[in-house]
Amino acid sequence: MEKQANKLIRILMQKKYLKSLLLVLLLFCSITTNAQETTFDKGKKYIIGGIKVTGLKSYNEQTVVTYTQLREGQEILIPGEEISAVIKKLWGLELFSDINFYIDRVEDGNKIFLELNIQELPTLSEVEVRGLKENKAATVMKETELKKGKKITESFLANTKNYIENKYKKQGYYRTKVDITTKLDTVKNTTNAMKVVVNVDRGKKVKVKNINFSGNEQFSDKKLRGAMKNTKEKFLLRIFKSSKFIPEDYKEDLTSIIEKYKENGYRDARIIKDSISWNDDNTLNVDITLEEGTKYYFGDITFLGNSVYTDRDLNRLLGIQKGDTYNGILLEKRIADETDPDADDLTNLYQNNGYLFSNINPVEVSAKNDTINFEIRIIEGKPAYFNNISVVGNEKTNDHVIYREIRTKPGELYSKDKIIRTIRELGQLGFFDAEQIKPEIKNPDPNSGTVDVEYSLAERGGSQIELQGGYGGGGFIGTLGLSFNNFSIRNLFNGDAYKPLPTGDGQKLALRAQASRFFQTFSFSFTEPWLGGKKPVQFTTSLSHTVQFLFNPQTNSADKDRRFLITGLSVGLAKRLAEPDDFFVLSQALSFQHYNLQNYNTGLFTFGDGYSNNFSYTVALSRNSSGPNPIYPMSGSEFSITAKLSLPYSWFNNVDYAGLENEERFQLRDANGNFLNANGNLPGEPANLGPTLEEGEVSIVDRGRVDQEKFKWLEFYKVKFKGAWYQKIADKLVLKTEANFGFLGAYNSDRGVIPFERFFVGGDGLGNFSLDGREAIALRGYPNQSLSDIDGGTIYNKFSLELRYPITLKQTASIYVLSFMEAGGSFNSFKEYSPFELNRSVGAGLRIFMPAFGLLGIDFGYGFDPIPGTTQRNGWETHFIIGQQF
Repeated sequence: MEKQANKLIRILMQKKYLKSLLLVLLLFCSITTNAQETTFDKGKKYIIGGIKVTGLKSYNEQTVVTYTQLREGQEILIPGEEISAVIKKLWGLELFSDINFYIDRVEDGNKIFLELNIQELPTLSEVEVRGLKENKAATVMKETELKKGKKITESFLANTKNYIENKYKKQGYYRTKVDITTKLDTVKNTTNAMKVVVNVDRGKKVKVKNINFSGNEQFSDKKLRGAMKNTKEKFLLRIFKSSKFIPEDYKEDLTSIIEKYKENGYRDARIIKDSISWNDDNTLNVDITLEEGTKYYFGDITFLGNSVYTDRDLNRLLGIQKGDTYNGILLEKRIADETDPDADDLTNLYQNNGYLFSNINPVEVSAKNDTINFEIRIIEGKPAYFNNISVVGNEKTNDHVIYREIRTKPGELYSKDKIIRTIRELGQLGFFDAEQIKPEIKNPDPNSGTVDVEYSLAERGGSQIELQGGYGGGGFIGTLGLSFNNFSIRNLFNGDAYKPLPTGDGQKLALRAQASRFFQTFSFSFTEPWLGGKKPVQFTTSLSHTVQFLFNPQTNSADKDRRFLITGLSVGLAKRLAEPDDFFVLSQALSFQHYNLQNYNTGLFTFGDGYSNNFSYTVALSRNSSGPNPIYPMSGSEFSITAKLSLPYSWFNNVDYAGLENEERFQLRDANGNFLNANGNLPGEPANLGPTLEEGEVSIVDRGRVDQEKFKWLEFYKVKFKGAWYQKIADKLVLKTEANFGFLGAYNSDRGVIPFERFFVGGDGLGNFSLDGREAIALRGYPNQSLSDIDGGTIYNKFSLELRYPITLKQTASIYVLSFMEAGGSFNSFKEYSPFELNRSVGAGLRIFMPAFGLLGIDFGYGFDPIPGTTQRNGWETHFIIGQQF
């Protein structure tokens, strides 16, 4: 009888949730005698005379005794808390399948000898996954923790089996079967090692051949199939949605069918029966029987309990009129839209104005014939105010950088909209994983009308490194770039702050160097987002220097005596505005570029020795409400209007540029720059000896003198517009709509439009190295800068649609796929401008954002139109994206 009781206890003890309940019973039943029927007095204290451990296979006996913290000579109560604590402690290791204490013998009336019997769990020594390819088998082993040293339990094996089956059923392998076998590993020295073999039979993907409906009169089978977003019939041309059968998705689709009826007045619609039948070709049929019921209409809708807002105000926001077709889904969304935290619904109306404790409940009060009357019952409660605002999870970023972006201030009226706005602002900083910013409402107190908010953050890498090498332009090009996006300049000389760099103040510092045989460029920039620390005024400064050497075709190398130097400096301020709303930013900047040519004659410039200066003022008005994730925005918009202006030098420098052209025509010079007389001869030479030039002919040297005077100080104005809108279509599927426009003009028609600052349309849009301040405008499906003249365009427009869907938005990497349609054109003047004469393209691509390396991507674009100067459509182009903005 006693042995049977001990066996029952061992079985029950394997159920972990019974362990604590059985401890007392265990002490009375498992602290028993051995075959010698030793007796002891329960509740009496004994001196431990010795402890032996039996049943061990891979552990040392002395190690186990030491771990129990029981020692020879210790006085303990039998049964008592000491034994109970040891058993609980050993179970906590999850290394054993059975644990029992026995009394070996009692000597001298108070000396007790104990036996601890332990049954070890077998250890996984070798695992083999059959039926899957090597890489898929490795993935399964990682996901299920099938690895050497793992302790094997029946529950672990059962969970592993269920996980693998469900994994492949979700991928459409509806008939997946998994069998797991274990056997003793006789090769190992221990008898406790087990081999595990996992046999996976996925079978073929199960696809849906037919979806049949019965009982439906109001909606055709086709429309009901359209309501099923996940489960589709097998169709040869189906591309964007497969027809594989996934049980979880199928259940969601059954709900979607009923929702379609509810959206169209059939509130009583229900699915009477649904079934699945198999075909011989491993496909299945889905049969759904419906009961549609009667079509209903909205009747009277009255509001009860509202004092803050009038019935008229609430009715206007509700947007449902008497006589409208009943739509239960719409009514729920107008009360509280769970899919859109920023929706214009009644709940947000109250919660955005302090009424956190409000409750709104629509109730059907009567249904007469086909008309349903509603009461919207409102409990407004008292206004709530923010009390304590806290953040957790920021280990690098200093608190003041976070709190200055938080819109929820202690003592202010509660607003759900301010919480949502705070999530966006913290995500836009780029220091935290935007998908993991979680606000938690704490201590809501309806009596005092206060609430605490805690923002949980997960920091991500704030710095990026760009290290590239490749061949281009006839030689090796190396690039090294460092971008520190959460820098702290005040700790620059604090050695303790270097971990490995001083961080935490939200400043941005960027260094970049690029070099090859033919050019060297260096740049530095620094941004302080809150100049002075009290107001959101962003200060930015940058410095760059470039040296370009002329290519010598005879030696196939750079000619270091013929070079072109560019030095640039800019300083800017950007201020967040309060009106019309605080999404608006007004930014201003002063910039200066000095172009210095030394014996550098090319087709780009008509003077080989000389200089040109570009001093300009840029002003921009922008509004950016996109978000909340800056890498993958799902709502909002962004637009900017920018004007870049130089001084109108020709208005006050007293240079007659039209006369300058005429003057040069009659001051003839030969190829060496010597002035010639009216006959085209050198002064003092006979009229028949010198070279004769036709009247009006101008040499390159003459043209260079004119252009040197024209471009000594660049005179221009440039206007640009950019607008982008993000619209969530379903789930995380987002449509981005974008429009761009740019125009470069001149104050003085005699001076003309400068050859600098022009637009070059086509390609990936990356800002490749260039000499003249050009802007590269992306238009995928065409080669880089191929849609503009060789000197660039002075006006362009571009339109694009981009459909995006994320694969993952995790902290380590954000990945999304996209498809696009684009059209754009480049023109040389307003006379030529035709906004609808565009080059069109379509394509698809992939984007990967990793905090340490920035944005990487690839696009495949198909150009429908010919490149200027050709007659055949351009066709396919592949574009690689490195470090481009989102």
